[in-house]
Amino acid sequence: MKLLNNAAEIDHLIRALDHCRGDVILRSADGTEEYSLKNAVSRTIALGELCKDHGADYEFFCERRGDEGNLMEFFMSLDDQHLKCA
Repeated sequence: MKLLNNAAEIDHLIRALDHCRGDVILRSADGTEEYSLKNAVSRTIALGELCKDHGADYEFFCERRGDEGNLMEFFMSLDDQHLKCA
């Protein structure tokens, strides 16, 4: 399953990440891949991974606890969009 399905979802995630004050790490479920989403090059690669069929196999980790809310809002809105399309 793809986590991100269109440009609007990608843009929404980027905005959520930009509001995070600390680093956000995207890590594969098996721990073999890890991307810092505050680094532009790493973020680009990570977004590509999230758009692939195995995109849901990744986990987000926030350096700062307060940043978790930004990502939770993104995921809640993503769930709402997917429910509306179903």
